[in-house]
Amino acid sequence: MDYPANERLLSTAGDLRMPFSDTVKYSILGISVALLLLALGILVWQAFRCCTTITRQDAVNRDLLCSVEKSRTRRSYSGAPCTRMENVSTEVRRLSRCLSGASYPASESRQVDGEEQDTIKKVDGTIRFSIYYDQLQSQLVVTVLQVEGLLWPSQTCSLQPFVKLRLMWAGSVGVEVDDCTDKEGEGTAPILWTVLQEWRTRIVKGSCNPLFGDQFSCIMQEDKELHHINLKMEVRHFDKFSRHTVLGEVRVPLGQLNISYPLELQEDLKTPQKDLVGEVLLTLKFLPTSQRLEVGLLKVRTVLTEIYSDRALYARISVQCNQHKLRYQKTSAVAHSLVTVFNEVLMFSLPECPLEQCKISVSVYETHMTRKLSKLDRNLIGQLTLGKERNSQDKHWSLMMCSVRQPIAKWHGILI
Repeated sequence: MDYPANERLLSTAGDLRMPFSDTVKYSILGISVALLLLALGILVWQAFRCCTTITRQDAVNRDLLCSVEKSRTRRSYSGAPCTRMENVSTEVRRLSRCLSGASYPASESRQVDGEEQDTIKKVDGTIRFSIYYDQLQSQLVVTVLQVEGLLWPSQTCSLQPFVKLRLMWAGSVGVEVDDCTDKEGEGTAPILWTVLQEWRTRIVKGSCNPLFGDQFSCIMQEDKELHHINLKMEVRHFDKFSRHTVLGEVRVPLGQLNISYPLELQEDLKTPQKDLVGEVLLTLKFLPTSQRLEVGLLKVRTVLTEIYSDRALYARISVQCNQHKLRYQKTSAVAHSLVTVFNEVLMFSLPECPLEQCKISVSVYETHMTRKLSKLDRNLIGQLTLGKERNSQDKHWSLMMCSVRQPIAKWHGILI
Protein backbone atom coordinates (compact mmCIF):
# COMPACT_ATOMS: atom_id res chain seq x y z
CA MET A 1 0.00 0.00 0.00
CA ASP A 2 1.24 3.52 -0.77
CA TYR A 3 1.00 6.47 1.57
CA PRO A 4 2.00 9.51 -0.52
CA ALA A 5 0.23 12.01 1.72
CA ASN A 6 2.07 11.02 4.97
CA GLU A 7 5.48 11.13 3.30
CA ARG A 8 4.75 14.61 2.04
CA LEU A 9 3.89 15.78 5.64
CA LEU A 10 7.11 14.33 7.11
CA SER A 11 9.23 16.01 4.50
CA THR A 12 7.52 19.31 5.26
CA ALA A 13 8.11 18.99 9.08
CA GLY A 14 11.75 18.20 8.53
CA ASP A 15 12.19 21.32 6.49
CA LEU A 16 10.83 23.49 9.42
CA ARG A 17 13.47 25.53 11.30
CA MET A 18 13.36 28.18 14.12
CA PRO A 19 13.38 31.75 12.83
CA PHE A 20 16.47 32.64 15.06
CA SER A 21 20.08 32.80 14.27
CA ASP A 22 22.65 30.52 15.86
CA THR A 23 23.90 33.34 18.09
CA VAL A 24 20.50 33.83 19.69
CA LYS A 25 20.09 30.12 20.17
CA TYR A 26 23.45 29.75 21.93
CA SER A 27 22.66 32.79 24.10
CA ILE A 28 19.34 31.29 25.27
CA LEU A 29 21.07 28.01 25.98
CA GLY A 30 23.76 29.73 28.01
CA ILE A 31 21.19 31.64 30.07
CA SER A 32 19.31 28.42 30.82
CA VAL A 33 22.46 26.70 31.96
CA ALA A 34 23.34 29.67 34.21
CA LEU A 35 19.91 29.67 35.81
CA LEU A 36 20.20 25.93 36.42
CA LEU A 37 23.54 26.35 38.10
CA LEU A 38 22.16 29.22 40.26
CA ALA A 39 19.24 27.07 41.39
CA LEU A 40 21.55 24.22 42.26
CA GLY A 41 23.77 26.61 44.25
CA ILE A 42 20.82 27.95 46.22
CA LEU A 43 19.66 24.41 46.97
CA VAL A 44 23.06 23.39 48.25
CA TRP A 45 23.33 26.52 50.43
CA GLN A 46 19.92 25.92 52.05
CA ALA A 47 20.80 22.30 52.77
CA PHE A 48 24.08 23.35 54.41
CA ARG A 49 22.30 25.98 56.53
CA CYS A 50 19.70 23.48 57.76
CA CYS A 51 22.39 21.01 58.78
CA THR A 52 24.30 23.70 60.68
CA THR A 53 21.17 24.79 62.63
CA ILE A 54 20.36 21.23 63.67
CA THR A 55 23.92 20.71 64.91
CA ARG A 56 23.86 23.88 67.00
CA GLN A 57 20.45 22.96 68.54
CA ASP A 58 21.75 19.54 69.53
CA ALA A 59 24.74 21.15 71.22
CA VAL A 60 22.53 23.54 73.18
CA ASN A 61 20.26 20.69 74.33
CA ARG A 62 23.25 18.69 75.51
CA ASP A 63 24.52 21.67 77.51
CA LEU A 64 21.10 22.15 79.16
CA LEU A 65 20.87 18.50 80.11
CA CYS A 66 24.33 18.59 81.59
CA SER A 67 23.52 21.70 83.67
CA VAL A 68 20.26 20.16 84.97
CA GLU A 69 22.04 16.97 85.98
CA LYS A 70 24.73 18.97 87.76
CA SER A 71 22.15 21.00 89.71
CA ARG A 72 20.29 17.84 90.71
CA THR A 73 23.53 16.27 91.86
CA ARG A 74 24.38 19.30 93.95
CA ARG A 75 20.91 19.29 95.60
CA SER A 76 21.19 15.57 96.31
CA TYR A 77 24.53 15.75 98.03
CA SER A 78 24.22 19.18 99.62
CA GLY A 79 24.01 19.03 103.41
CA ALA A 80 23.05 22.69 104.01
CA PRO A 81 19.49 23.23 105.40
CA CYS A 82 16.80 25.02 103.37
CA THR A 83 16.37 28.41 105.01
CA ARG A 84 13.20 29.14 103.04
CA MET A 85 11.38 26.12 104.47
CA GLU A 86 12.49 27.08 107.97
CA ASN A 87 11.13 30.59 107.55
CA VAL A 88 7.77 29.29 106.29
CA SER A 89 7.37 26.93 109.23
CA THR A 90 8.23 29.73 111.64
CA GLU A 91 5.62 31.96 110.01
CA VAL A 92 3.00 29.22 110.27
CA ARG A 93 3.65 28.80 114.00
CA ARG A 94 3.45 32.53 114.54
CA LEU A 95 0.13 32.79 112.70
CA SER A 96 -1.30 29.85 114.64
CA ARG A 97 -0.43 31.60 117.91
CA CYS A 98 -2.08 34.78 116.66
CA LEU A 99 -5.25 32.93 115.66
CA SER A 100 -5.57 31.14 118.98
CA GLY A 101 -7.61 32.65 121.78
CA ALA A 102 -4.63 32.77 124.14
CA SER A 103 -3.01 35.57 122.14
CA TYR A 104 -5.76 38.04 123.17
CA PRO A 105 -5.73 37.94 126.95
CA ALA A 106 -7.20 41.40 127.38
CA SER A 107 -10.27 40.98 125.21
CA GLU A 108 -13.06 38.58 124.40
CA SER A 109 -15.03 38.22 121.18
CA ARG A 110 -18.69 37.89 120.39
CA GLN A 111 -20.75 37.92 117.23
CA VAL A 112 -22.95 40.81 116.21
CA ASP A 113 -24.80 40.91 112.90
CA GLY A 114 -22.95 37.85 111.73
CA GLU A 115 -19.53 39.35 112.37
CA GLU A 116 -17.23 39.07 115.33
CA GLN A 117 -16.90 41.95 117.75
CA ASP A 118 -14.20 42.37 120.39
CA THR A 119 -14.85 43.52 123.94
CA ILE A 120 -12.09 44.86 126.17
CA LYS A 121 -12.27 43.53 129.74
CA LYS A 122 -10.48 46.48 131.32
CA VAL A 123 -12.67 49.56 130.92
CA ASP A 124 -11.48 53.13 131.50
CA GLY A 125 -12.94 56.52 130.69
CA THR A 126 -16.07 58.61 131.12
CA ILE A 127 -18.80 59.88 128.83
CA ARG A 128 -20.52 63.27 129.10
CA PHE A 129 -24.00 63.70 127.65
CA SER A 130 -27.27 65.56 128.14
CA ILE A 131 -30.91 64.41 128.17
CA TYR A 132 -34.04 66.48 127.80
CA TYR A 133 -37.72 65.58 127.43
CA ASP A 134 -39.92 68.20 125.80
CA GLN A 135 -43.40 67.63 127.22
CA LEU A 136 -45.08 70.03 124.78
CA GLN A 137 -43.81 68.18 121.73
CA SER A 138 -43.49 64.77 123.46
CA GLN A 139 -39.93 64.60 122.19
CA LEU A 140 -36.86 63.07 123.81
CA VAL A 141 -33.55 64.76 122.95
CA VAL A 142 -30.18 63.09 123.66
CA THR A 143 -26.88 64.87 123.00
CA VAL A 144 -23.50 63.11 123.17
CA LEU A 145 -20.94 65.73 124.20
CA GLN A 146 -17.56 64.14 124.92
CA VAL A 147 -15.78 60.94 125.89
CA GLU A 148 -12.70 61.31 128.09
CA GLY A 149 -9.91 59.07 129.36
CA LEU A 150 -10.05 56.26 126.81
CA LEU A 151 -7.17 53.77 126.80
CA TRP A 152 -6.20 51.98 123.61
CA PRO A 153 -3.59 49.21 124.11
CA SER A 154 -2.96 48.57 120.42
CA GLN A 155 0.10 50.19 118.90
CA THR A 156 -0.56 49.15 115.30
CA CYS A 157 -3.52 51.47 114.66
CA SER A 158 -4.85 54.71 116.09
CA LEU A 159 -8.05 54.93 118.11
CA GLN A 160 -11.20 55.80 116.14
CA PRO A 161 -14.02 56.04 118.70
CA PHE A 162 -17.72 56.50 118.12
CA VAL A 163 -20.82 56.06 120.32
CA LYS A 164 -23.76 53.77 119.57
CA LEU A 165 -27.00 54.59 121.39
CA ARG A 166 -30.04 52.39 121.98
CA LEU A 167 -33.37 53.23 123.61
CA MET A 168 -34.47 49.98 125.23
CA TRP A 169 -37.96 49.36 126.60
CA ALA A 170 -38.75 46.71 129.22
CA GLY A 171 -41.66 44.90 127.65
CA SER A 172 -42.41 41.72 129.62
CA VAL A 173 -40.94 38.88 131.63
CA GLY A 174 -39.49 36.00 129.68
CA VAL A 175 -39.67 32.30 130.31
CA GLU A 176 -36.99 30.60 132.37
CA VAL A 177 -34.09 29.64 130.13
CA ASP A 178 -30.84 28.12 131.30
CA ASP A 179 -28.49 30.44 129.45
CA CYS A 180 -30.15 33.64 130.74
CA THR A 181 -30.59 34.30 134.44
CA ASP A 182 -31.48 37.46 136.27
CA LYS A 183 -28.87 39.33 138.27
CA GLU A 184 -30.94 39.25 141.43
CA GLY A 185 -30.77 35.49 141.69
CA GLU A 186 -31.46 32.17 140.08
CA GLY A 187 -34.98 31.00 139.40
CA THR A 188 -36.36 34.42 138.45
CA ALA A 189 -37.21 34.92 134.82
CA PRO A 190 -35.27 37.76 133.15
CA ILE A 191 -36.89 40.80 131.56
CA LEU A 192 -37.39 40.94 127.82
CA TRP A 193 -36.20 44.18 126.25
CA THR A 194 -36.97 45.68 122.88
CA VAL A 195 -34.99 48.31 121.00
CA LEU A 196 -37.12 51.37 120.24
CA GLN A 197 -34.50 53.56 118.61
CA GLU A 198 -30.89 53.11 117.55
CA TRP A 199 -28.42 55.87 116.69
CA ARG A 200 -24.75 56.26 116.00
CA THR A 201 -22.44 59.26 116.27
CA ARG A 202 -19.76 60.27 113.84
CA ILE A 203 -16.25 58.81 114.06
CA VAL A 204 -13.45 60.88 115.60
CA LYS A 205 -10.05 59.65 114.43
CA GLY A 206 -6.90 59.54 116.55
CA SER A 207 -8.24 60.91 119.84
CA CYS A 208 -8.60 59.42 123.32
CA ASN A 209 -10.76 62.41 124.39
CA PRO A 210 -13.10 62.85 121.41
CA LEU A 211 -15.58 65.71 121.16
CA PHE A 212 -18.85 64.78 119.45
CA GLY A 213 -21.74 67.20 119.98
CA ASP A 214 -24.13 64.93 118.03
CA GLN A 215 -27.82 65.33 118.90
CA PHE A 216 -30.58 62.74 118.46
CA SER A 217 -34.32 62.96 119.05
CA CYS A 218 -37.41 60.80 118.88
CA ILE A 219 -41.12 61.15 119.61
CA MET A 220 -42.39 59.60 122.86
CA GLN A 221 -46.17 59.42 122.90
CA GLU A 222 -46.73 59.17 126.65
CA ASP A 223 -44.75 60.42 129.62
CA LYS A 224 -45.36 57.12 131.42
CA GLU A 225 -43.18 55.26 128.89
CA LEU A 226 -40.08 56.89 130.28
CA HIS A 227 -40.32 54.79 133.46
CA HIS A 228 -39.73 51.63 131.42
CA ILE A 229 -36.99 52.95 129.14
CA ASN A 230 -33.22 52.70 129.57
CA LEU A 231 -30.71 54.60 127.49
CA LYS A 232 -27.76 52.39 126.59
CA MET A 233 -24.62 54.03 125.17
CA GLU A 234 -21.68 51.96 123.94
CA VAL A 235 -18.31 53.52 123.14
CA ARG A 236 -16.72 51.58 120.30
CA HIS A 237 -13.56 51.61 118.23
CA PHE A 238 -14.29 51.64 114.52
CA ASP A 239 -12.73 48.98 112.32
CA LYS A 240 -12.95 49.01 108.52
CA PHE A 241 -13.59 45.25 108.51
CA SER A 242 -16.65 45.74 110.80
CA ARG A 243 -14.80 44.17 113.72
CA HIS A 244 -15.66 46.97 116.13
CA THR A 245 -14.24 46.85 119.65
CA VAL A 246 -16.52 47.81 122.55
CA LEU A 247 -14.55 50.02 124.93
CA GLY A 248 -17.30 50.39 127.54
CA GLU A 249 -20.95 51.22 128.07
CA VAL A 250 -23.28 53.34 130.20
CA ARG A 251 -26.91 52.57 131.09
CA VAL A 252 -29.23 55.36 132.18
CA PRO A 253 -32.75 54.57 133.50
CA LEU A 254 -34.83 57.53 132.35
CA GLY A 255 -37.54 56.91 134.95
CA GLN A 256 -35.13 57.79 137.78
CA LEU A 257 -34.15 61.19 136.35
CA ASN A 258 -35.93 64.51 136.17
CA ILE A 259 -35.43 65.37 132.52
CA SER A 260 -38.17 67.95 132.14
CA TYR A 261 -35.29 70.40 131.64
CA PRO A 262 -31.88 69.76 129.97
CA LEU A 263 -29.84 67.59 132.33
CA GLU A 264 -26.09 67.14 131.71
CA LEU A 265 -24.46 64.03 133.17
CA GLN A 266 -21.02 62.44 133.23
CA GLU A 267 -20.86 58.71 133.88
CA ASP A 268 -18.00 56.22 134.12
CA LEU A 269 -17.79 53.56 131.46
CA LYS A 270 -18.56 50.03 132.67
CA THR A 271 -18.05 46.53 131.33
CA PRO A 272 -20.46 45.81 128.45
CA GLN A 273 -23.27 43.35 129.08
CA LYS A 274 -25.83 41.71 126.82
CA ASP A 275 -29.59 42.16 127.08
CA LEU A 276 -32.28 39.56 126.57
CA VAL A 277 -34.48 40.65 123.65
CA GLY A 278 -36.35 37.44 122.87
CA GLU A 279 -36.53 33.67 123.01
CA VAL A 280 -36.17 30.98 120.36
CA LEU A 281 -37.48 27.42 120.42
CA LEU A 282 -34.90 25.23 118.69
CA THR A 283 -34.67 21.52 117.91
CA LEU A 284 -31.36 19.72 117.40
CA LYS A 285 -30.83 16.31 115.84
CA PHE A 286 -27.51 14.68 114.96
CA LEU A 287 -27.23 11.91 112.36
CA PRO A 288 -23.85 10.21 112.90
CA THR A 289 -24.02 7.87 109.89
CA SER A 290 -24.41 10.64 107.32
CA GLN A 291 -22.52 13.16 109.49
CA ARG A 292 -25.37 15.69 109.36
CA LEU A 293 -26.84 18.12 111.84
CA GLU A 294 -30.48 19.18 111.69
CA VAL A 295 -31.40 22.53 113.27
CA GLY A 296 -35.10 23.24 113.53
CA LEU A 297 -36.49 26.71 114.20
CA LEU A 298 -39.97 26.34 115.64
CA LYS A 299 -40.95 29.63 117.34
CA VAL A 300 -39.54 33.08 118.09
CA ARG A 301 -40.95 35.15 120.95
CA THR A 302 -40.21 38.89 121.09
CA VAL A 303 -41.68 42.05 122.58
CA LEU A 304 -43.71 44.34 120.33
CA THR A 305 -44.69 47.92 121.13
CA GLU A 306 -46.80 48.11 117.97
CA ILE A 307 -47.80 45.50 115.41
CA TYR A 308 -47.07 46.41 111.80
CA SER A 309 -48.56 44.42 108.96
CA ASP A 310 -45.52 44.89 106.70
CA ARG A 311 -42.90 43.68 109.21
CA ALA A 312 -41.53 40.15 109.03
CA LEU A 313 -38.95 38.01 110.81
CA TYR A 314 -36.43 35.62 109.36
CA ALA A 315 -33.49 33.74 110.87
CA ARG A 316 -29.99 33.16 109.58
CA ILE A 317 -28.40 29.97 110.94
CA SER A 318 -24.74 29.05 110.50
CA VAL A 319 -22.54 26.25 111.79
CA GLN A 320 -18.88 26.63 112.67
CA CYS A 321 -16.68 23.52 112.87
CA ASN A 322 -13.06 23.65 113.98
CA GLN A 323 -12.93 27.45 113.52
CA HIS A 324 -14.27 27.11 109.97
CA LYS A 325 -17.67 28.58 109.10
CA LEU A 326 -19.91 26.53 106.87
CA ARG A 327 -22.30 28.12 104.42
CA TYR A 328 -25.16 29.76 106.29
CA GLN A 329 -28.82 29.12 105.56
CA LYS A 330 -31.87 31.39 105.85
CA THR A 331 -35.42 30.63 106.80
CA SER A 332 -38.41 32.11 105.02
CA ALA A 333 -39.78 35.49 106.15
CA VAL A 334 -42.83 35.21 108.44
CA ALA A 335 -45.10 38.03 109.60
CA HIS A 336 -43.84 39.48 112.89
CA SER A 337 -46.05 38.84 115.90
CA LEU A 338 -45.63 38.25 119.62
CA VAL A 339 -44.93 34.56 118.92
CA THR A 340 -43.77 34.02 115.36
CA VAL A 341 -44.14 30.42 114.19
CA PHE A 342 -41.63 29.08 111.63
CA ASN A 343 -41.58 25.26 111.91
CA GLU A 344 -38.62 24.95 109.55
CA VAL A 345 -35.74 22.49 109.66
CA LEU A 346 -32.33 23.26 108.13
CA MET A 347 -29.77 20.53 107.46
CA PHE A 348 -25.99 20.97 107.58
CA SER A 349 -23.39 18.49 106.34
CA LEU A 350 -20.53 18.46 108.83
CA PRO A 351 -16.88 17.81 107.94
CA GLU A 352 -14.86 14.99 109.42
CA CYS A 353 -14.14 16.58 112.80
CA PRO A 354 -15.29 15.99 116.40
CA LEU A 355 -18.78 17.29 117.10
CA GLU A 356 -17.51 18.99 120.25
CA GLN A 357 -15.66 21.49 118.03
CA CYS A 358 -18.87 22.66 116.34
CA LYS A 359 -20.98 25.70 117.23
CA ILE A 360 -24.38 26.89 116.04
CA SER A 361 -25.10 30.58 115.57
CA VAL A 362 -28.67 31.85 115.13
CA SER A 363 -29.34 35.47 114.14
CA VAL A 364 -32.89 36.83 114.04
CA TYR A 365 -33.62 39.81 111.76
CA GLU A 366 -36.61 42.03 111.15
CA THR A 367 -37.33 43.19 107.61
CA HIS A 368 -40.12 44.47 105.37
CA MET A 369 -42.35 41.94 103.64
CA THR A 370 -43.04 44.18 100.64
CA ARG A 371 -39.36 44.77 99.89
CA LYS A 372 -36.61 42.50 98.71
CA LEU A 373 -34.27 41.28 101.45
CA SER A 374 -31.13 43.39 101.68
CA LYS A 375 -28.61 44.41 104.30
CA LEU A 376 -29.94 47.97 104.38
CA ASP A 377 -33.55 47.00 105.07
CA ARG A 378 -32.92 44.38 107.73
CA ASN A 379 -32.60 45.08 111.45
CA LEU A 380 -30.88 42.72 113.85
CA ILE A 381 -33.16 41.60 116.68
CA GLY A 382 -30.68 39.39 118.52
CA GLN A 383 -28.34 36.42 118.38
CA LEU A 384 -27.49 33.23 120.22
CA THR A 385 -24.58 30.80 120.08
CA LEU A 386 -25.01 27.15 120.93
CA GLY A 387 -22.31 24.51 121.39
CA LYS A 388 -19.85 22.89 123.75
CA GLU A 389 -17.49 25.41 125.30
CA ARG A 390 -14.25 24.74 127.13
CA ASN A 391 -15.57 25.64 130.58
CA SER A 392 -19.17 24.46 130.46
CA GLN A 393 -21.28 22.34 128.16
CA ASP A 394 -24.68 23.51 127.05
CA LYS A 395 -27.48 21.25 128.32
CA HIS A 396 -29.25 21.21 124.98
CA TRP A 397 -26.05 20.06 123.30
CA SER A 398 -25.63 17.30 125.91
CA LEU A 399 -29.20 16.09 125.40
CA MET A 400 -28.64 15.96 121.65
CA MET A 401 -25.50 13.87 122.10
CA CYS A 402 -27.33 11.48 124.45
CA SER A 403 -30.35 11.13 122.13
CA VAL A 404 -28.81 10.52 118.72
CA ARG A 405 -31.24 10.54 115.74
CA GLN A 406 -33.96 12.08 117.92
CA PRO A 407 -34.96 15.79 117.73
CA ILE A 408 -34.56 17.59 121.08
CA ALA A 409 -36.46 20.88 121.57
CA LYS A 410 -35.50 23.62 124.02
CA TRP A 411 -36.00 27.37 124.56
CA HIS A 412 -33.00 29.67 124.25
CA GLY A 413 -32.63 33.39 124.83
CA ILE A 414 -31.48 35.71 122.06
CA LEU A 415 -29.22 38.54 123.18
CA ILE A 416 -28.00 41.83 121.86
